[in-house]
Formats: sequence, structure tokens, C-alpha cells
Amino acid sequence: MSAEGLKLVVHFGESDRAGGRLLADALMDLCGRHGVLASVLMRGVEGFGVKHRLRTDRLLTLSDDLPLVAVAVDVAERIERLVPEVAAIVGHGLVTLERVVVADPRQGGDLGAPGDADVKLVVYCGRSERRDGRTALRAALATLREAGVPGATALAGLDGTIARERHRARFLARNARVPAMVLSVGPPERYAELLPRLGDALPGPHVVTVERVRVVRHDGRVTGEPPAVPARDARGLAMWQRVSVLAGEWERWDGAPLHAQLVRRLREAGAAGATVLRGVAGHSAGRPAHGDRLLAVRRRTPVLVTFIDTVPEIARLWPLVARATATTGLVTCEVVPAARAAGPAGVSGGLALADPRGG
Repeated sequence: MSAEGLKLVVHFGESDRAGGRLLADALMDLCGRHGVLASVLMRGVEGFGVKHRLRTDRLLTLSDDLPLVAVAVDVAERIERLVPEVAAIVGHGLVTLERVVVADPRQGGDLGAPGDADVKLVVYCGRSERRDGRTALRAALATLREAGVPGATALAGLDGTIARERHRARFLARNARVPAMVLSVGPPERYAELLPRLGDALPGPHVVTVERVRVVRHDGRVTGEPPAVPARDARGLAMWQRVSVLAGEWERWDGAPLHAQLVRRLREAGAAGATVLRGVAGHSAGRPAHGDRLLAVRRRTPVLVTFIDTVPEIARLWPLVARATATTGLVTCEVVPAARAAGPAGVSGGLALADPRGG
């Protein structure tokens, strides 16, 4: 049966350390030691954080400290036990805590998205697990595309846990069970019908989670606005939001790659941070599936830009996102009920879950 869960996400730098060792290793060790249901460590290709230092793989002098994102999902009780240890070792960086449903892919049914809300479905699986010559990532993407899901992208991980077992990428190894993620968004009724088919299609261990999200732009078409939530809940806890832009790496804005230009403009506008993750394959409704091809000169991979901030700051930065995606991109916005940002100026926010309904 499906279960109420939590998702813990940490944004930090590749060179960040904890107790004399790399923070990335320390975080993944925690996930392994706690037997987290699913976790994945991913390396970004561009971004900036609370120090406002740009990190990018486009410039060799800045590519030695790329942004990293660590994600952990499980039932609420297990993640709650993990939170204090994570907060204690993250010196500079952003930690968020969000509500999710850990879904049973063998069952459909009501996914619980209210009214005009959409659903974000995430599949955690081994990045090279195979059945009938097709990897789990390709199987998930094909199933989602056949079901008419508006957009999806596959992101390869470096380390993490699947079904509570730790798997870490190693040089010259097949790395079949090293965790990866497939992100997709769509209407809840479509996913309710899709879940059993998705479970049948995936080889090897996998975990599926469901979250509430709102699609607000799609290939220049306005489909909604960012959710109207208060800056604080009834207990005075701050509310946060995440904006995500999924586009092709070839897409342009003002003569430059859309993702790079958007990050630069957000940084100039004083945003708290932004991260770009490069997918290995994906699709967007109305367009062919895309991904890197052998010997191709031009990259055809999807890229995902995400940034998280308080409700007033998202409102201030929103016109910039609207301009960037006036003709292309899949843009979503979701509520983040808890976020803790630590930097040179100190710590802001916290990891107590706010209630967007005002309770």
C-alpha cells in the first residue's frame, strides 16, 4: 500500500567537507547506515549557492567545485531520524524537507492531488538495470511517453540506495544498480491508471514517489500561475517554493543557452541559488524523445534548472522566469514546507514542516 513519506534534499558544493572528509561521502554514508528506502547523489553542470559563486562545467577554472544534489526519500519516521544528523554536518548549503507519497506501483487509485493540482511522479531505479535489452531508465521513459505524460527526464546518479541497499559508481564498472531518477509531471488521473503498467515495465528494484506540483508554462503556453500560498503558516513558519524549468540543452534565450542565461540572470537578480542538472534522456509533449547520440556534434540532452526561495522572493523573480520561457520549456512550481539555508551570513529558515493550508 502507498504510505505517507518525506523527501530530504541537500544542495551543496562538490568540495564541501564535513569532519575532514567530503560532505557527499558523509551524506551517502548516512543514507546507507540508516537504510534509506531510496537516495541518490547527482552532480550538476552549473549553478550557484548562498555564497553566490558561479560553478559551471563550461569553464575549466570553475569546474572543480560543481554543485551537487543529494535526495533521500522514505517513510516519515525514518527521514525524521535522519534530519538532525544531516543538519549537523551541512555547513554551507540548502536543506529542504517535503511531504511525498511512497506509492505502490502495483496499485492505481486516487493519488490525492487536489483540484487544479498536477502530480510529480519520481521513479528511483538502477541506472543500467536491464530487461529484454532495455534499461530501467528507457523503460520508464517509454511507458510515461506512451501514456501521454507531458514531460519527463532521466537523471543519472553517482551514489545512493535503492530498496535500502547502497550502490556507488565505480570506474570501469557496469554500475547497473547505481541509483538514477526519472522525473515526470502530469494530471493525477493519468498516473493512477499508469502506476501498475510502470511497475510491470521496470526491471530490478525500484521506488516510486508522488508529490503535488503545478504546471505553469508549457512550450510558451500559460497553463497556470505559481500556487498562491501565504508567506508564513498559522504558526509563523516560513513557506518556500521551488520553480523548475525543463528544457533542451539546445534551447536559446537572448542568444545563449536558456539554462545558462537563466542561471546568470537569477544570480544578477540576487536569487538565493540555482542548480542545473543535465539529463541523459527525456521527452516533452509534441516533440520527439531526446538524448545524447554517439558521434553527435550537438548535445540533445534535457536540462533541469531548479531554484528554491521564500514565497515573496519567488514572486519577485517570477517575471524573469516568464520571460525566459516565453516560447519554450516545461515550468513547474511547488510548495516546499521546510528549508534551511546556511552560509557566511548565518542560518535562515528551519526544518520544521509548515502547513500550506494554514493549520
